[in-house]
Order: sequence, then C-alpha cells, then structure tokens
Amino acid sequence: MPELPDVELFKRLVDQYCLGRVIAKAVVADPGSLKGISPTALQERLKGKRLSFCRRHGKVLFIETGSAGALAMHFGTNGSLDYLVRDQSEPPYVRLWFGFADGDRLAYVNPRRIGHVQLVESSGTFIANAGLGPDALDASFDAAAFAAALGKGKQAIKPLLMDQTRMAGIGNIYADEILFQAKLHPATRANTLDSATRRHLFQAMKSVLQTAIDRGTGAEIFMNRLPNGFLLSERRADGRCPRCGTAIQADKRSGRTGYFCPNCQPRPGR
Repeated sequence: MPELPDVELFKRLVDQYCLGRVIAKAVVADPGSLKGISPTALQERLKGKRLSFCRRHGKVLFIETGSAGALAMHFGTNGSLDYLVRDQSEPPYVRLWFGFADGDRLAYVNPRRIGHVQLVESSGTFIANAGLGPDALDASFDAAAFAAALGKGKQAIKPLLMDQTRMAGIGNIYADEILFQAKLHPATRANTLDSATRRHLFQAMKSVLQTAIDRGTGAEIFMNRLPNGFLLSERRADGRCPRCGTAIQADKRSGRTGYFCPNCQPRPGR
C-alpha cells in the first residue's frame, strides 16, 4: 500500500514534470475512480486550468488548480502516478489521465480500484474535514508533538503509529520497520513508554521514512538500495532478521499481518 514515502515520490514527479502546465483535457477511463464528481463535470472544470502547486499530507496527494480547487488523490492499496511522454503507451490499469498541449500525460494508475480522485475546495479544508493528524515528516511535528500523539493509554503502539488522526502517513509496512529500528514489539503499550523511549521511537520514525524516500521506495531495485539492517527486505513469513538471523514472526492484528523479530523486539514482560 502506498504510504508516505511512496506518495512523496509521486509529489516529486508532479513537481518535476507538471507544475505550471495547463490541462488540455482530462480523460476518465473508469468513472468509478472518481468520488463526488462526474467525469463530465471534472473535464469541464479542469480544462484550461494550470497546475499551480502540489502538496502531500500523509498518504494523500493534492494538486492545486487555481479556481477549480484541488485534486485530492488517494492511492488505495497499490495505486500510483505515471508521467507519459507523447506517444508513450499506457501501462495497465490507467483509471484517468490529464493531458497537456504537447501530448504528454499524467496518469493515475490503480489496479485494484480501491483508491480514488476527487476535486476539493482546498487541501487545507480537506485535511481539517477529514480529521487528519499532522504529517509525520512535517518539521513542526517534533518529538514533543509525537509523544503527545501517542498518548499514555493502554493501546498497542503499532496501531497508534498507523492512526491517521494522530499522525498522517504511516501504514502497516513502515510501522513494522519503525518498530524494528526502535527494537520495540508491536504489542508494546503506550503507557509503558518512558520519555527516552518515545524520543528513540520518534527518531526511528523520521529516519525510516526519510531513508525510504532517499532510496527511492517503489523502484524495482529499492530493496537493494536499503541500508543493511532494514527489515523490509526480509519482511515475509520465511524471512530472517537482518541483525541477528532469527526467524521473522508474523503479527496479526486488526485484519492486517505485520512482521517482527522476536529476539530484537521481545514481547513486553518477557
């Protein structure tokens, strides 16, 4: 599932190739990929509009179009953005695309049709109405804000990291990596974390997310680019801990399967 690092790279693609350009046409191949607007209305409102600004908040990408509002893109479980130059063939599962005068296109790809695109008043209004917490990599989201977001309840820390109302951007995959780097079991309760452990977890979060961005998450050779000691390359049923070689264990909670090292991340109270 695209998480914060993936969506950040989609943002950089838009920044590099699309900002300042005018939409010549919008083509909706799958009306089910839109939310709250019809294909005809989207096409009419976007034609001739300039892509002026791109912003990411958590897992959501916003592309501002001036008076038409902002495109809010949700990528679901395996959605992505592709930039296609003139005459380049489309990849499978393109649900809609935005064409420019020279024939280049920005394509929204979504194999499982779980994500969607909508036109909203503004990114700020959407974030407030959706109740999203601060972006996990925002400079203002410091160690104190992170500690406050975790709270001091009895809930396990993994679902807290994934709670988009507390902090936006972390999903199942990167929550596993963050906890592995912090050497914390997924079932560790928030009320057992002292101040030093919270700071350590915060630093692990920032480091993991930024490293994934820097190493090009989503690229075919991404796993080969990761530093030694990252769980991601061994995050599977038959994986081995990259630190100690212990067999990786599955952790099933809230309908999702995660992975951890039982040696490096001992269960609380062990």
